[in-house]
Amino acid sequence: MPDTVPSNDPISAVQPLLAELAARAAEMEDARRLPADLAQKLAAAGVFRMVTPKRFGGLESTPREIVEITETLARANASAGWCAMIASTTALNAAYMAPQYAAEIYANPMTITGGVFAPMGRAVAEGDHYRVSGRWQWGSGSANCTWLCGSCTIWENGEMKRLPSGAPDTRMMVFPAAEATLIDTWHVMGLKGTGSGDFEVKDILVPAGRSVSLVSDKPREAGALYKFPAFGLLSLGVCAVALGNARGALDAFHALATVKKSQGSSKTLSERQSMQADFAACEAQWRAARAYLYSEIDRVWSIAQETDDIPMSVRADLRLACTHLTRTGADICRTMYDLGGGAALFEASDLQRRFRDAHAITQHIVTAPSTLELVGRVLFGLPTDGGMI
Repeated sequence: MPDTVPSNDPISAVQPLLAELAARAAEMEDARRLPADLAQKLAAAGVFRMVTPKRFGGLESTPREIVEITETLARANASAGWCAMIASTTALNAAYMAPQYAAEIYANPMTITGGVFAPMGRAVAEGDHYRVSGRWQWGSGSANCTWLCGSCTIWENGEMKRLPSGAPDTRMMVFPAAEATLIDTWHVMGLKGTGSGDFEVKDILVPAGRSVSLVSDKPREAGALYKFPAFGLLSLGVCAVALGNARGALDAFHALATVKKSQGSSKTLSERQSMQADFAACEAQWRAARAYLYSEIDRVWSIAQETDDIPMSVRADLRLACTHLTRTGADICRTMYDLGGGAALFEASDLQRRFRDAHAITQHIVTAPSTLELVGRVLFGLPTDGGMI
Protein backbone atom coordinates (compact mmCIF):
# COMPACT_ATOMS: atom_id res chain seq x y z
CA MET A 1 0.00 0.00 0.00
CA PRO A 2 1.31 3.49 -0.77
CA ASP A 3 2.23 6.02 1.91
CA THR A 4 -0.20 8.53 0.40
CA VAL A 5 -3.78 8.13 1.64
CA PRO A 6 -6.21 9.85 -0.76
CA SER A 7 -8.76 12.25 0.63
CA ASN A 8 -12.33 11.17 1.27
CA ASP A 9 -13.51 14.74 0.67
CA PRO A 10 -12.44 15.67 -2.88
CA ILE A 11 -14.38 18.93 -3.06
CA SER A 12 -12.34 20.29 -0.14
CA ALA A 13 -9.11 18.59 -1.15
CA VAL A 14 -9.04 20.13 -4.64
CA GLN A 15 -9.42 23.72 -3.42
CA PRO A 16 -5.67 24.23 -2.75
CA LEU A 17 -4.90 22.84 -6.23
CA LEU A 18 -7.11 25.16 -8.28
CA ALA A 19 -4.70 28.09 -8.52
CA GLU A 20 -1.89 25.77 -9.60
CA LEU A 21 -4.07 24.06 -12.20
CA ALA A 22 -4.96 27.45 -13.68
CA ALA A 23 -1.39 28.74 -13.58
CA ARG A 24 -0.01 25.65 -15.34
CA ALA A 25 -2.50 25.61 -18.22
CA ALA A 26 0.07 26.82 -20.78
CA GLU A 27 2.61 24.28 -19.52
CA MET A 28 0.05 21.52 -20.00
CA GLU A 29 -0.70 22.66 -23.52
CA ASP A 30 3.00 22.71 -24.41
CA ALA A 31 3.48 19.22 -22.96
CA ARG A 32 0.16 18.07 -24.50
CA ARG A 33 -0.60 16.03 -21.36
CA LEU A 34 -1.37 16.26 -17.67
CA PRO A 35 1.99 16.46 -15.84
CA ALA A 36 2.70 13.43 -13.68
CA ASP A 37 3.01 15.47 -10.49
CA LEU A 38 -0.43 17.02 -11.03
CA ALA A 39 -1.89 13.58 -11.69
CA GLN A 40 -0.53 12.41 -8.35
CA LYS A 41 -1.93 15.48 -6.57
CA LEU A 42 -5.35 14.84 -8.08
CA ALA A 43 -5.13 11.18 -7.09
CA ALA A 44 -4.28 12.23 -3.54
CA ALA A 45 -7.30 14.54 -3.56
CA GLY A 46 -9.47 11.49 -4.24
CA VAL A 47 -11.00 12.68 -7.50
CA PHE A 48 -10.14 9.46 -9.36
CA ARG A 49 -12.03 7.39 -6.75
CA MET A 50 -15.42 9.11 -7.06
CA VAL A 51 -17.04 6.28 -9.06
CA THR A 52 -15.07 3.39 -7.54
CA PRO A 53 -17.27 1.13 -5.35
CA LYS A 54 -16.82 1.46 -1.61
CA ARG A 55 -16.06 -2.26 -1.44
CA PHE A 56 -12.78 -1.55 -3.21
CA GLY A 57 -11.91 1.55 -1.22
CA GLY A 58 -13.74 4.02 -3.45
CA LEU A 59 -15.99 6.92 -2.55
CA GLU A 60 -19.08 5.85 -4.53
CA SER A 61 -20.05 9.52 -4.75
CA THR A 62 -23.46 10.73 -5.84
CA PRO A 63 -23.84 11.95 -9.45
CA ARG A 64 -24.34 15.50 -8.17
CA GLU A 65 -21.06 15.33 -6.24
CA ILE A 66 -19.23 13.93 -9.27
CA VAL A 67 -20.46 16.79 -11.46
CA GLU A 68 -19.74 19.45 -8.83
CA ILE A 69 -16.13 18.30 -8.40
CA THR A 70 -15.51 17.95 -12.14
CA GLU A 71 -17.07 21.37 -12.76
CA THR A 72 -14.81 22.90 -10.11
CA LEU A 73 -11.67 21.43 -11.67
CA ALA A 74 -12.67 22.44 -15.20
CA ARG A 75 -13.37 25.99 -14.08
CA ALA A 76 -9.67 26.17 -13.19
CA ASN A 77 -8.39 24.12 -16.13
CA ALA A 78 -10.55 22.21 -18.62
CA SER A 79 -7.84 19.71 -19.54
CA ALA A 80 -7.28 18.81 -15.89
CA GLY A 81 -11.02 18.47 -15.39
CA TRP A 82 -11.23 16.23 -18.44
CA CYS A 83 -8.47 13.91 -17.21
CA ALA A 84 -10.12 13.68 -13.80
CA MET A 85 -13.45 12.90 -15.46
CA ILE A 86 -12.02 10.14 -17.67
CA ALA A 87 -10.11 8.47 -14.83
CA SER A 88 -13.03 8.58 -12.42
CA THR A 89 -15.73 7.37 -14.84
CA THR A 90 -13.50 4.58 -16.19
CA ALA A 91 -13.62 3.14 -12.67
CA LEU A 92 -17.26 2.30 -13.37
CA ASN A 93 -15.80 -0.93 -14.77
CA ALA A 94 -15.11 -2.03 -11.19
CA ALA A 95 -18.85 -2.31 -10.50
CA TYR A 96 -19.27 -4.76 -13.41
CA MET A 97 -16.03 -6.72 -13.12
CA ALA A 98 -15.47 -10.01 -11.29
CA PRO A 99 -14.64 -8.85 -7.73
CA GLN A 100 -11.25 -10.55 -7.48
CA TYR A 101 -10.06 -8.67 -10.55
CA ALA A 102 -11.56 -5.37 -9.45
CA ALA A 103 -9.78 -5.74 -6.10
CA GLU A 104 -6.50 -6.42 -7.90
CA ILE A 105 -6.80 -3.12 -9.75
CA TYR A 106 -8.28 -0.85 -7.08
CA ALA A 107 -6.63 -2.17 -3.89
CA ASN A 108 -4.10 0.61 -4.42
CA PRO A 109 -6.09 3.80 -3.73
CA MET A 110 -3.70 5.82 -5.90
CA THR A 111 -4.56 3.73 -8.96
CA ILE A 112 -5.34 5.74 -12.10
CA THR A 113 -7.31 4.04 -14.87
CA GLY A 114 -8.30 5.24 -18.31
CA GLY A 115 -9.55 3.89 -21.56
CA VAL A 116 -11.75 4.09 -24.62
CA PHE A 117 -15.30 2.79 -25.05
CA ALA A 118 -15.26 2.73 -28.86
CA PRO A 119 -14.74 -0.90 -30.04
CA MET A 120 -11.48 -0.43 -31.92
CA GLY A 121 -10.00 -3.76 -30.84
CA ARG A 122 -10.58 -7.45 -31.48
CA ALA A 123 -10.89 -10.06 -28.71
CA VAL A 124 -10.81 -13.77 -29.60
CA ALA A 125 -12.15 -16.16 -26.96
CA GLU A 126 -9.58 -18.66 -25.71
CA GLY A 127 -10.96 -20.70 -22.84
CA ASP A 128 -11.38 -18.40 -19.85
CA HIS A 129 -9.33 -15.63 -21.52
CA TYR A 130 -9.50 -13.33 -24.51
CA ARG A 131 -6.61 -12.82 -26.89
CA VAL A 132 -6.67 -9.09 -27.59
CA SER A 133 -5.19 -6.82 -30.22
CA GLY A 134 -6.22 -3.28 -31.05
CA ARG A 135 -5.35 0.36 -31.34
CA TRP A 136 -7.56 2.96 -29.68
CA GLN A 137 -7.80 6.70 -30.22
CA TRP A 138 -8.66 9.29 -27.56
CA GLY A 139 -6.73 7.70 -24.68
CA SER A 140 -7.05 10.73 -22.37
CA GLY A 141 -4.58 10.77 -19.50
CA SER A 142 -3.15 7.40 -20.52
CA ALA A 143 0.46 8.39 -19.74
CA ASN A 144 -0.45 8.57 -16.04
CA CYS A 145 -2.51 5.38 -15.92
CA THR A 146 -1.56 2.13 -14.22
CA TRP A 147 -4.39 0.25 -15.97
CA LEU A 148 -6.02 0.86 -19.34
CA CYS A 149 -9.10 -0.52 -21.03
CA GLY A 150 -10.20 -0.72 -24.62
CA SER A 151 -13.47 -1.95 -26.07
CA CYS A 152 -13.32 -4.87 -28.51
CA THR A 153 -15.61 -6.83 -30.76
CA ILE A 154 -15.85 -10.44 -29.55
CA TRP A 155 -14.93 -13.31 -31.84
CA GLU A 156 -15.58 -17.04 -31.42
CA ASN A 157 -14.84 -19.78 -33.92
CA GLY A 158 -13.86 -17.24 -36.53
CA GLU A 159 -17.13 -15.28 -36.32
CA MET A 160 -18.07 -12.01 -34.67
CA LYS A 161 -20.60 -12.43 -31.88
CA ARG A 162 -23.72 -10.31 -32.06
CA LEU A 163 -26.36 -9.20 -29.60
CA PRO A 164 -30.04 -10.11 -30.09
CA SER A 165 -30.51 -6.67 -31.67
CA GLY A 166 -27.97 -7.60 -34.34
CA ALA A 167 -25.38 -5.13 -33.08
CA PRO A 168 -21.84 -6.45 -32.51
CA ASP A 169 -21.18 -7.87 -29.06
CA THR A 170 -18.46 -5.71 -27.52
CA ARG A 171 -16.61 -5.80 -24.21
CA MET A 172 -14.13 -3.56 -22.43
CA MET A 173 -10.83 -5.38 -21.94
CA VAL A 174 -8.86 -4.16 -18.93
CA PHE A 175 -5.09 -4.65 -18.88
CA PRO A 176 -1.96 -3.26 -17.20
CA ALA A 177 -0.79 -0.06 -18.85
CA ALA A 178 2.66 -1.64 -19.13
CA GLU A 179 1.24 -4.06 -21.73
CA ALA A 180 0.24 -1.17 -24.01
CA THR A 181 2.28 1.04 -26.30
CA LEU A 182 1.46 4.75 -26.17
CA ILE A 183 1.55 6.50 -29.54
CA ASP A 184 2.02 10.28 -29.70
CA THR A 185 -0.83 11.38 -31.97
CA TRP A 186 -2.25 14.21 -29.84
CA HIS A 187 -1.74 17.27 -32.05
CA VAL A 188 -5.08 19.04 -31.79
CA MET A 189 -6.89 22.35 -31.39
CA GLY A 190 -8.56 21.98 -28.00
CA LEU A 191 -8.14 20.06 -24.75
CA LYS A 192 -4.49 19.99 -25.70
CA GLY A 193 -3.37 19.24 -22.14
CA THR A 194 -5.24 15.93 -21.88
CA GLY A 195 -2.67 13.69 -23.59
CA SER A 196 -5.45 11.91 -25.49
CA GLY A 197 -3.20 10.06 -27.90
CA ASP A 198 -3.51 6.50 -29.20
CA PHE A 199 -2.56 3.34 -27.37
CA GLU A 200 -2.09 -0.13 -28.76
CA VAL A 201 -1.82 -3.75 -27.61
CA LYS A 202 -0.81 -6.73 -29.67
CA ASP A 203 -1.72 -10.32 -28.90
CA ILE A 204 -2.15 -9.99 -25.12
CA LEU A 205 -4.22 -12.31 -22.92
CA VAL A 206 -6.95 -10.79 -20.76
CA PRO A 207 -8.89 -12.94 -18.26
CA ALA A 208 -12.57 -13.06 -19.10
CA GLY A 209 -13.30 -11.85 -15.56
CA ARG A 210 -11.35 -8.69 -16.27
CA SER A 211 -13.67 -7.71 -19.13
CA VAL A 212 -17.02 -5.93 -18.88
CA SER A 213 -19.94 -4.78 -21.00
CA LEU A 214 -21.88 -1.72 -19.93
CA VAL A 215 -24.59 -2.76 -22.40
CA SER A 216 -25.24 -6.46 -21.79
CA ASP A 217 -23.81 -7.03 -18.29
CA LYS A 218 -25.53 -6.13 -15.05
CA PRO A 219 -23.57 -4.36 -12.30
CA ARG A 220 -22.42 -6.61 -9.47
CA GLU A 221 -22.63 -3.74 -6.99
CA ALA A 222 -25.95 -2.91 -5.36
CA GLY A 223 -25.38 0.81 -4.73
CA ALA A 224 -27.70 3.33 -6.37
CA LEU A 225 -24.78 4.85 -8.28
CA TYR A 226 -24.58 1.67 -10.36
CA LYS A 227 -28.32 1.70 -11.08
CA PHE A 228 -27.89 5.22 -12.46
CA PRO A 229 -27.71 5.04 -16.30
CA ALA A 230 -24.12 4.18 -17.23
CA PHE A 231 -24.11 6.29 -20.38
CA GLY A 232 -25.90 9.05 -18.53
CA LEU A 233 -23.05 9.06 -16.02
CA LEU A 234 -20.46 9.25 -18.79
CA SER A 235 -22.41 12.10 -20.39
CA LEU A 236 -22.53 13.92 -17.07
CA GLY A 237 -18.74 13.77 -16.90
CA VAL A 238 -18.34 15.34 -20.33
CA CYS A 239 -20.89 18.10 -19.77
CA ALA A 240 -19.47 18.84 -16.30
CA VAL A 241 -16.21 19.80 -18.01
CA ALA A 242 -18.17 21.97 -20.43
CA LEU A 243 -19.98 23.57 -17.49
CA GLY A 244 -16.79 24.47 -15.63
CA ASN A 245 -15.04 25.60 -18.79
CA ALA A 246 -17.88 27.98 -19.67
CA ARG A 247 -17.80 29.39 -16.14
CA GLY A 248 -14.07 29.93 -16.58
CA ALA A 249 -14.73 31.86 -19.80
CA LEU A 250 -17.25 34.08 -18.03
CA ASP A 251 -14.74 34.66 -15.23
CA ALA A 252 -11.97 35.50 -17.70
CA PHE A 253 -14.07 38.02 -19.61
CA HIS A 254 -15.31 39.61 -16.38
CA ALA A 255 -11.70 40.17 -15.30
CA LEU A 256 -10.75 41.57 -18.71
CA ALA A 257 -13.80 43.81 -19.08
CA THR A 258 -13.17 45.69 -15.85
CA VAL A 259 -9.77 46.94 -17.05
CA LYS A 260 -9.73 46.89 -20.86
CA LYS A 261 -10.65 49.98 -22.89
CA SER A 262 -11.23 49.88 -26.61
CA GLN A 263 -8.95 52.06 -28.69
CA GLY A 264 -10.11 55.68 -28.56
CA SER A 265 -12.60 55.06 -25.73
CA SER A 266 -12.44 56.27 -22.14
CA LYS A 267 -14.81 53.53 -20.97
CA THR A 268 -13.85 50.02 -19.95
CA LEU A 269 -15.67 47.18 -21.70
CA SER A 270 -17.74 46.66 -18.56
CA GLU A 271 -19.04 50.23 -18.83
CA ARG A 272 -20.37 49.74 -22.36
CA GLN A 273 -24.06 48.94 -22.61
CA SER A 274 -23.71 46.37 -25.40
CA MET A 275 -21.13 44.44 -23.38
CA GLN A 276 -23.29 44.56 -20.28
CA ALA A 277 -26.26 43.13 -22.16
CA ASP A 278 -24.31 40.36 -23.91
CA PHE A 279 -22.52 39.34 -20.72
CA ALA A 280 -25.78 39.24 -18.75
CA ALA A 281 -27.43 37.14 -21.47
CA CYS A 282 -24.59 34.61 -21.36
CA GLU A 283 -24.70 34.54 -17.57
CA ALA A 284 -28.41 33.71 -17.77
CA GLN A 285 -27.76 30.98 -20.34
CA TRP A 286 -25.12 29.41 -18.11
CA ARG A 287 -27.28 29.52 -14.99
CA ALA A 288 -30.31 28.15 -16.83
CA ALA A 289 -28.42 25.25 -18.44
CA ARG A 290 -26.77 24.44 -15.10
CA ALA A 291 -30.08 24.48 -13.23
CA TYR A 292 -31.68 22.27 -15.91
CA LEU A 293 -28.81 19.80 -15.67
CA TYR A 294 -28.84 19.56 -11.89
CA SER A 295 -32.63 19.19 -11.79
CA GLU A 296 -32.38 16.19 -14.13
CA ILE A 297 -29.50 14.72 -12.11
CA ASP A 298 -31.55 14.93 -8.92
CA ARG A 299 -34.65 13.46 -10.58
CA VAL A 300 -32.84 10.46 -12.05
CA TRP A 301 -30.86 9.93 -8.84
CA SER A 302 -34.07 9.83 -6.84
CA ILE A 303 -35.46 7.15 -9.17
CA ALA A 304 -32.19 5.17 -9.05
CA GLN A 305 -32.44 4.99 -5.27
CA GLU A 306 -35.89 3.45 -5.50
CA THR A 307 -35.80 1.10 -8.49
CA ASP A 308 -33.51 -0.97 -10.68
CA ASP A 309 -35.36 -0.08 -13.87
CA ILE A 310 -35.07 3.56 -14.92
CA PRO A 311 -37.47 4.29 -17.81
CA MET A 312 -35.93 5.05 -21.19
CA SER A 313 -37.75 8.37 -21.33
CA VAL A 314 -36.07 9.44 -18.08
CA ARG A 315 -32.65 8.34 -19.29
CA ALA A 316 -33.24 10.23 -22.52
CA ASP A 317 -34.17 13.37 -20.60
CA LEU A 318 -30.85 13.23 -18.76
CA ARG A 319 -28.91 12.84 -22.02
CA LEU A 320 -30.80 15.82 -23.46
CA ALA A 321 -29.80 18.01 -20.52
CA CYS A 322 -26.15 16.96 -20.92
CA THR A 323 -26.08 17.68 -24.64
CA HIS A 324 -27.90 20.99 -24.20
CA LEU A 325 -25.40 22.15 -21.62
CA THR A 326 -22.40 21.12 -23.72
CA ARG A 327 -23.68 23.03 -26.74
CA THR A 328 -24.69 26.04 -24.62
CA GLY A 329 -21.26 26.08 -23.00
CA ALA A 330 -19.61 26.26 -26.42
CA ASP A 331 -21.90 29.13 -27.44
CA ILE A 332 -21.00 31.05 -24.29
CA CYS A 333 -17.28 30.54 -24.84
CA ARG A 334 -17.56 31.74 -28.43
CA THR A 335 -19.40 34.87 -27.33
CA MET A 336 -16.87 35.63 -24.59
CA TYR A 337 -14.07 35.19 -27.13
CA ASP A 338 -15.83 37.58 -29.53
CA LEU A 339 -16.41 40.19 -26.84
CA GLY A 340 -12.76 40.01 -25.80
CA GLY A 341 -11.71 41.46 -29.14
CA GLY A 342 -8.09 41.38 -30.23
CA ALA A 343 -6.88 40.70 -26.70
CA ALA A 344 -8.59 37.29 -26.81
CA LEU A 345 -6.48 36.20 -29.75
CA PHE A 346 -3.20 35.99 -27.83
CA GLU A 347 -2.05 32.73 -26.28
CA ALA A 348 -1.75 34.52 -22.95
CA SER A 349 -5.53 35.00 -22.93
CA ASP A 350 -7.63 32.37 -21.22
CA LEU A 351 -10.49 33.26 -23.56
CA GLN A 352 -8.91 31.66 -26.62
CA ARG A 353 -8.13 28.50 -24.65
CA ARG A 354 -11.68 28.29 -23.30
CA PHE A 355 -13.03 28.75 -26.83
CA ARG A 356 -10.85 25.95 -28.21
CA ASP A 357 -11.53 23.59 -25.32
CA ALA A 358 -15.30 24.16 -25.51
CA HIS A 359 -15.42 23.16 -29.15
CA ALA A 360 -13.26 20.11 -28.51
CA ILE A 361 -15.73 18.98 -25.83
CA THR A 362 -18.65 19.19 -28.29
CA GLN A 363 -17.03 16.46 -30.40
CA HIS A 364 -17.42 13.72 -27.80
CA ILE A 365 -19.90 11.09 -28.99
CA VAL A 366 -21.99 11.06 -25.78
CA THR A 367 -22.93 14.74 -26.17
CA ALA A 368 -22.58 15.13 -29.95
CA PRO A 369 -25.54 16.32 -32.10
CA SER A 370 -26.41 12.67 -32.84
CA THR A 371 -27.57 12.46 -29.23
CA LEU A 372 -30.35 14.90 -30.09
CA GLU A 373 -31.54 12.55 -32.83
CA LEU A 374 -31.56 9.64 -30.39
CA VAL A 375 -33.52 11.61 -27.79
CA GLY A 376 -35.84 12.93 -30.50
CA ARG A 377 -36.85 9.37 -31.40
CA VAL A 378 -37.77 8.74 -27.77
CA LEU A 379 -39.72 12.01 -27.56
CA PHE A 380 -41.71 11.05 -30.69
CA GLY A 381 -42.35 7.56 -29.30
CA LEU A 382 -40.54 5.86 -32.16
CA PRO A 383 -38.89 2.43 -31.75
CA THR A 384 -35.44 3.06 -30.26
CA ASP A 385 -32.56 0.84 -29.22
CA GLY A 386 -32.03 2.04 -25.67
CA GLY A 387 -28.75 0.24 -25.12
CA MET A 388 -26.72 3.44 -25.51
CA ILE A 389 -29.05 5.77 -23.60
